[in-house]
Amino acid sequence: MRILTSLLACLAAVASFAAADIGKAAPEFTGKTLDGKTVSLADLKGKTVVLEWYNPGCPAVRKFYDAGKMQEFQKQAIAQGVVWLIIHTAGDKINESTTYYPGTVIEDANQSIGRAYEAKVTPHCYVIDGKGILVYKGAIDNGSVATKAADIDKSTNYVLAAVKAVKDGKEPEVTNTKPYGCGVKYNKL
Repeated sequence: MRILTSLLACLAAVASFAAADIGKAAPEFTGKTLDGKTVSLADLKGKTVVLEWYNPGCPAVRKFYDAGKMQEFQKQAIAQGVVWLIIHTAGDKINESTTYYPGTVIEDANQSIGRAYEAKVTPHCYVIDGKGILVYKGAIDNGSVATKAADIDKSTNYVLAAVKAVKDGKEPEVTNTKPYGCGVKYNKL
C-alpha cells in the first residue's frame, strides 16, 4: 500500500508540472535581475512578456547583439508596453553593464526557468500575453545560425509579429517554430 501511495504522489507531482505549451498558462517563475531585484511572472499579469534565452558567447546571439538588432527589437517592444526578459541560464556570469540591454536580464543560476520552459538554445524566445497564456515559442526569426547580421532585416521576426498580434487582440499567425542557436547547457540534476 505504501508503494501505491508513493507512486500516486509521484504521478501527482508530474501532473502538476506546467509545461510551456501554446494556448496554456505559461509556467510561473521568479528570478533575480543583474542588480538583485526580484522579478516574478505573476507580478507581470496584464502585460505582454517576451522571454529571450541568452548566452553572451553564442555566435547566434552575438549576431543580433553585435549588430544592435536585438536591442532594437527590445526597444520596439518595450515602447509598446511589453516586458522583455533576457533569461541567462548558462553557468557563467554576465560581465556586461545592465545598460547594454534595453530588456531586463534575469540570472537563472539554478536553471529552473530554463527547465520549466524547456529552453533548448540561445536565443530561444517565448511570448506570453497579458492573461499569462503562452502564444509563441521558438526562433526569434526565420533566419539561421549561418545568416549574416546584414540579412537580419530581410528575415521575418516571429517575436515582434507575435507581440503585434497580441497588441491587436489577435492570435499570432505563427505560434511555434524550431529555434536555432547554441544549445543551453543544463547541470545534471
